[in-house]
Amino acid sequence: MTVLILTCEQDVTADMVVAELHGAGVPVVRLDPADLPGAVAISGEYVHGAFQGHLSVGGRLVSTSGLRSIWVRRPGVPAARAAEPSAWLTEEASQALYGMLNGTGARWMNRPDAALRARHKPWQLHLAQRTGFPVPATLITTFPQAARDFAERFPDLVVKPVSGTHPQDPPRAVPTSRIAPDADFAAVAFGPTLFQRRIAKRADIRLTAVGDRLLAARKPAAADADEVDVRFAPSPGPWQPADVPPRIARSVHDFLRRAELAYGAFDFAEDADGIWWFLECNQSGQFGFVELDTGQPIARALAHWLARDEAESEQAAPSPAPAH
Repeated sequence: MTVLILTCEQDVTADMVVAELHGAGVPVVRLDPADLPGAVAISGEYVHGAFQGHLSVGGRLVSTSGLRSIWVRRPGVPAARAAEPSAWLTEEASQALYGMLNGTGARWMNRPDAALRARHKPWQLHLAQRTGFPVPATLITTFPQAARDFAERFPDLVVKPVSGTHPQDPPRAVPTSRIAPDADFAAVAFGPTLFQRRIAKRADIRLTAVGDRLLAARKPAAADADEVDVRFAPSPGPWQPADVPPRIARSVHDFLRRAELAYGAFDFAEDADGIWWFLECNQSGQFGFVELDTGQPIARALAHWLARDEAESEQAAPSPAPAH
């Protein structure tokens, strides 16, 4: 049985998992939907109630019935590298590829429809509240007056994009920034803007959830309170392994279950009282930088999940105890 990884050509995070799978002797095929049609070819036959499907990539032919699991990591847009790309061809290629894969018995990390829904930050915040996470006061608006009123109630604010970084375009990341309460909020009328009460944090927390396994890491916050985005702020130290509070573990498992996700990279801000405030969950977030600092076996955990047989059930209730 083969593991299928859908991702772009240059993906160091996927490379780490492929190395683990190869080391365990698990067959793995990696393809980028951007190469369909072209370097990637597909075929599916539906006859007399039976389905036979095949994928071809790099000269290797794989039966879809032989797929053990599918990891949707950071796939390119279908048909993006076609000889004559078009919106029509992209839709055709997407329908064909994902439609056939959805018809297999393979396990997904994560299903495309669930992953797409999970990218919506307003939906994330709503689900985070329902699953018991502490969530900072947040406003998403195109009303300038609503922004002014919110700033009066919560003078210490940050502003961030609603959508975050697009999975296929990481260089366009927009940093979370602190904003003064007397700022000119007129510009929010030109596009939805997300304002959030700033958490005076002592550390940033990255929690990587792989199935039932939770691996958390803590990084001291920057000394400058205006440096609020951990991706760009200087830090006095590296990421270090962290224990997961039982309450947070329960909320993470509940969040993943309701979101129908098998993988999630959660970001929290830890305040002076040790409270972990939910910021977001990236359903395809990177973990290599955490593993390099902490030595936590995240790639191995992910490879184990992908390589596991369907018969190995996850139905048992997850333990809230941290796993490192």
